[in-house]
Amino acid sequence: MTALARPTHGRMIGGVCAALARRFGTSATTMRVIFLVSCLLPGPQFLLYIALWILLPSEDKAARTAW
Repeated sequence: MTALARPTHGRMIGGVCAALARRFGTSATTMRVIFLVSCLLPGPQFLLYIALWILLPSEDKAARTAW
């Protein structure tokens, strides 16, 4: 598995779904569909997405801190 970081390429809004897709070895489209379907269920999905957007480093920042 790869490190959890938002990619600089291939992201739509914040890159959270693309980062999770890379981490778990699925396509970004599949992860986005899973997220959209989960929004039909009650719960804090949008808050979780925003929190991950803030907390996950961008791929270029993660590469700089790896040194």
